[in-house]
Amino acid sequence: MQLLHPDDIPNLVYANDRGEINNFPELSMAGRSGNFFLKPHPDDLIPLPEGSELFLLPDRRPIGIPPGDDNPVVLDHVPGAPREKIQAVAAFMAPAHTAVHTAAYEPAKNDLPPLPLFAYTAVGWLNGKFWVSAFRSDPDNRQDAHCFDQEKIKKKTVRLLKKNPKNRLIQHLGKCCLTYGCPAARNYFLGRWEAPLPTSPLCNARCVGCISLQTSGCCPATQDRISFVPRVSEIAALAVPHLKKAPRAIVSFGQGCEGEPLLQARILQKAIGAIRAQTERGTVNLNSNASLPGKIKMLAESGLDSLRVSLNSARAEYHARYYRPVDFSFVDVLESIDLMKKAGKFVSLNYFILPGFTDDPHEFAAFCRLVEDHHPDLIQLRNLNMDPDWYLETVKYRPDTPPMGIRNWLAELKQLFPKLRFGYFNPFLG
Repeated sequence: MQLLHPDDIPNLVYANDRGEINNFPELSMAGRSGNFFLKPHPDDLIPLPEGSELFLLPDRRPIGIPPGDDNPVVLDHVPGAPREKIQAVAAFMAPAHTAVHTAAYEPAKNDLPPLPLFAYTAVGWLNGKFWVSAFRSDPDNRQDAHCFDQEKIKKKTVRLLKKNPKNRLIQHLGKCCLTYGCPAARNYFLGRWEAPLPTSPLCNARCVGCISLQTSGCCPATQDRISFVPRVSEIAALAVPHLKKAPRAIVSFGQGCEGEPLLQARILQKAIGAIRAQTERGTVNLNSNASLPGKIKMLAESGLDSLRVSLNSARAEYHARYYRPVDFSFVDVLESIDLMKKAGKFVSLNYFILPGFTDDPHEFAAFCRLVEDHHPDLIQLRNLNMDPDWYLETVKYRPDTPPMGIRNWLAELKQLFPKLRFGYFNPFLG
């Protein structure tokens, strides 16, 4: 969706120290792309999607763009109340939407603790509504807010939990559904689309932005990690009825509430066998860091249909600084992709999008080489859930050229690789 006039850029928004959000018409909203601040183009902007949230950014002062001038300026106090603390505001967007710019702000002091593990999209105000610098990246409505009726979810979840009191995996997903509001867990209890199959309390990476386990003193993890390895019978009891009955049925090993599922590859192998002995319907998928090519080969031979590889960068040095791998390398990841493709299976790249890093020209060139050499089928455009400053500092990113812009980046990829698919979700393979 585009605004009607090129000059109709939304106003900067800010919050006071009571958390009240206001707009400041004297400045247009700004967006951030890496270390660059700029006014979004009208084509970059859509109304804030239903199901999104607004976050206040403590000790971070909002940046805007003055009229007739493209130079960013800092709004360092609440208008009319110079003694009040001012806070920048960001949007955490609903699923199936990808950021074009992150929120523009300046730290109010040094050595700020990192922001919690969410994505922070630029947001402004115009014509009675909030606007974000983003686009819809997948038409699939499987996690749209209007598809969830909380009373219906609670009723069906409680019923299934009572029916399966000894199935630890179903009980675990009950907490994911009712406590954390996990969309995949919600859809499982509603009997539709993609169901999660977390299996591993252990991991062979120490991802800086891990959402299920963080070191003490860092920002908190956003959910609890599974504390046990499910039995094959527990996995099959969840997966088989779902695959038999759900529309566009998918079951996926590898969730935000676990470590690396490849560390439980033997359990996965036996579970896939047990599932496929009872039904051939639906898609069995693995979300993974793709660190163990031998295990990937084994699972492909056992009936795994698709692999989604999480990837922050197509460059080995940046990959290592984010994943902090234990006994694996970027070469292993690429080999895993090749083995799945050789087996005739479907491969997605869960490519974390951070404006200014993802669309850096050097990153773009490396990503193009990866696509040319390893032939993934789909790129999932997932926003990086991490404080941008913390991420750029962690991977030691030092840009020497301006970014391409996320929309230009995507357009060039589509032109260079016309058969490559783009989206947000794991696909049902029919």
